[in-house]
Amino acid sequence: MPLARSLSMTSLNGLPQWEDEDLPVEDLLLFEISWEVTNKVGGIYTVIQTKAKTTADEWGENYFLIGPYFEQNVKTQVEFCEPPNPAIKKAMDTMKSQGCQAFFGRWLIEGSPYVLLFDIGSAAWNLDKWKGEFWEVSNIGIPFHDREANDAVIFGSLTAWFLKELSCQFDDKPSIIAHFHEWQAGVGLILSRSQKLPVATIFTTHATLLGRYLCAASIDFYNNLDQFDIDKEAGERQIYHRYCMERASVHCAHVFTTVSQITATEAEHMLKKSPDVVTPNGLNIKKFSAMHEFQNLHSMYKARIQEFIRGHFYGHLDFNLDKTLFFFIAGRYEFSNKGADMFLEALSRLNFLLRVHKTDVTVVVFFIMPAKTNNFNVETLKGQAVRKQLWDTAQSVKEKFGRKLYNALLKGEIPDLNKILDRDDITIMKRAIFSTQRHSLPPVTTHNMIDDSNDPILNTIRRIGLFNNRTDRVKVILHPEFLSSTSPLLPLDYEEFVRGCHLGVFPSYYEPWGYTPAECTVMGIPSVTTNLSGFGCFMQEHVADPAAYGIYIVDRRFRSPDESCNQLTQFLYGFCQQNRRQRIIQRNRTERLSDLLDWRYLGRAHGPRQQPSAQCCNARTRPCAEIPLSKELKAELLHFSVILPRSSGKERLNRLEQNPVTPSSF
Repeated sequence: MPLARSLSMTSLNGLPQWEDEDLPVEDLLLFEISWEVTNKVGGIYTVIQTKAKTTADEWGENYFLIGPYFEQNVKTQVEFCEPPNPAIKKAMDTMKSQGCQAFFGRWLIEGSPYVLLFDIGSAAWNLDKWKGEFWEVSNIGIPFHDREANDAVIFGSLTAWFLKELSCQFDDKPSIIAHFHEWQAGVGLILSRSQKLPVATIFTTHATLLGRYLCAASIDFYNNLDQFDIDKEAGERQIYHRYCMERASVHCAHVFTTVSQITATEAEHMLKKSPDVVTPNGLNIKKFSAMHEFQNLHSMYKARIQEFIRGHFYGHLDFNLDKTLFFFIAGRYEFSNKGADMFLEALSRLNFLLRVHKTDVTVVVFFIMPAKTNNFNVETLKGQAVRKQLWDTAQSVKEKFGRKLYNALLKGEIPDLNKILDRDDITIMKRAIFSTQRHSLPPVTTHNMIDDSNDPILNTIRRIGLFNNRTDRVKVILHPEFLSSTSPLLPLDYEEFVRGCHLGVFPSYYEPWGYTPAECTVMGIPSVTTNLSGFGCFMQEHVADPAAYGIYIVDRRFRSPDESCNQLTQFLYGFCQQNRRQRIIQRNRTERLSDLLDWRYLGRAHGPRQQPSAQCCNARTRPCAEIPLSKELKAELLHFSVILPRSSGKERLNRLEQNPVTPSSF
């Protein structure tokens, strides 16, 4: 698919050029509204958290985040304080006086942005009333059994109520910009527009609801975008009301954005509107920056992973760990959407190639995908206990050996190495060796899975026969839990684990952006992605030869699944053929692409577009796109908000009035 430029100017047609050199942010309030503010559910949490510092640096005390209040999250993430803005405090007090709980404080992340959190439970008694009002506005009915949609109605109603109380205090000079993320926050946008609040609105969809559902059903989605009966498909999947909420939000917003060109194409067909701006996601590169240390960090954390491997494969450790590569896939457990199905098939083919060519390279593959479990696998825990026992035994014998050697040297003697170890030492070592004997294969999962007979990853492993046999050159380990430094099995945080691996593999079929390969890139770890992910498309557009910089892009749109799987297999096999020096060089080249993904570039407020610095390893790069806070988009929002003088804003006010919120406009 030919990619357009990342910044669309369609929303600016007919508007006069913005003449001010600087945007008067001191007169504006920016609110970013999402269900994932202080509440980690998915990738939107990462977007907001990493972007907060860049946005706060620009907007200062005028930047606020709005989200739901969950006590277990707030206890560890939020420091309560009084609102610095008297208008916000007055709006909150009005809501509190009518029985709705609202909390204000600083989110304890980099940038320390202000957060306003609404307690959904305290306002649940209004649910039926607000659902009725939402029906009158949009003709969208919310089923009583859909708790997530009900919570979205409460959250959206509270948001619109707050914006109404706030905007009433500004008289003739509305100065509020509200940026809504995903359908869970969209109700607030719809209600704000229906009440004709003087608020400029942005809506960002990070992935369309129906697109995610259709892709999970193993449908050839991207090649049949114009063939779907949207209403029928949403109805059959019992998400018609959610789909309507999402679509209404898109059509009500002054500015509609999405995170990648591939998702923009999807939105055009699924939501019947093209985005005004494509806004690629970035990362706070400073968090991951290790300068010249990232190679040392790779070596250090690789050694930690090797320790786990020694325990997991005890009794079957007949492969050289110095010639063992660590691959991994991580993310939400969506078997086909995340490409785990194709990855497993490619691993089967890779195992065949490595065995046929009698290579001495071994590949250990981790699947870090949270699923329902009954706790740790006993055999896995035993492996780590055996490893520790062997280590303690070796240390004990080494200490005795060293003491005898030291005493002999003090006497000027060369000790008889056949006598330096006594019978007890030999006995202890033999017992340690016998303890490593096992009559079963190393487990393919670290946990006891609930309903493992129907688990898609385990069923595929059974079908392709990757059971960690001695003859297999590809070993598989499913770790169905988020990584943590407190784990008794693999005591590493996710970032540390990634740094210790050699290659991240994410052959997703449905991936609107793709933070996992982006995080690999900024940590100097090569990765595999696809041309159906936002990240893959972004790299194809900005880097002339991504593979040369450790970004392998599988074609999953214009090839058959078998051809795509063969291409992925060739990428993996080619990577296995690299020697250590080649891998070090490639990691250096990968890490130098970090600037492409830095919010400092993707999120800069205004000024001419600049190339990333010369650190990009002389890659032929194109200018980075800008996010919704670009100069042009701010001008658009200011026009819609009628912040310009009345003489120049009257026509735009008329245009806003001529765009009422009605079901037919959805």
